[in-house]
Amino acid sequence: MPQGDYSDYIVYVDESGDHGLKNIDENYPIFVLAFCLFHKQDYAEQAVPKLQTFKFQHFGHDQAILHETDIRRDRGEFSFLKTRTAKSNFLNELTTIIEQATFTLVSTVIKKIPYRQRYHDPVNPYHVALGYGLERVFYCLREWQAHQQKTHIVVEKRGKQEDRELELEFRRICDGGNYEREQLPFELVFADKKSNSVGLQFADLIARPVGLHVFKPEQKNRAFEVIEAKFYGGSRSNGRGLKCFP
Repeated sequence: MPQGDYSDYIVYVDESGDHGLKNIDENYPIFVLAFCLFHKQDYAEQAVPKLQTFKFQHFGHDQAILHETDIRRDRGEFSFLKTRTAKSNFLNELTTIIEQATFTLVSTVIKKIPYRQRYHDPVNPYHVALGYGLERVFYCLREWQAHQQKTHIVVEKRGKQEDRELELEFRRICDGGNYEREQLPFELVFADKKSNSVGLQFADLIARPVGLHVFKPEQKNRAFEVIEAKFYGGSRSNGRGLKCFP
């Protein structure tokens, strides 16, 4: 395909929480998908080098993969964060990088308990979140006059069966199974779990703060305060940048 047929944007998607509806965790009864839209030039020239420099400073190399869960639990390569000072400094630097990065955020939060109660045979929450997210990514690109060219949507591999089901649902949504019955100009890209993708790491770090804000809005959430202004539409509660369902 000629280079001109690709858009200037790329989207990275990651999740927080599990999409199961049988045994719902009362401490985090939600499922979140975070979509980070980067202009490719901003991504290549700003986000990537800044995160690489951060890794060189803290690990001595750039192969460490930033997973929110591992950082929060001081696990694996992040075991050096067990002291309060080390953890605070690390998170402050990482938060600044995210704050200074230029990207637009779309996120879908599925409230699993009311969702399960509403439907006799509920659809996979991941698929529901994907549909709402892709619609809003499309609206955003359309506003920017960037919806005529192909935009790649990068997600992390989860397993053969899940990936197969996700791809089928993705194609259904893009082939007109969306609110406006539009053909969405997206192409799905699966990245290996060990892929050292800066975009996926951004999405991973952002998803849980969004979920915590929806689940416990009264709780102090500095990470959310930093990303709040990045939501599509400039508002976190109007259903554009942040969609909560039901």
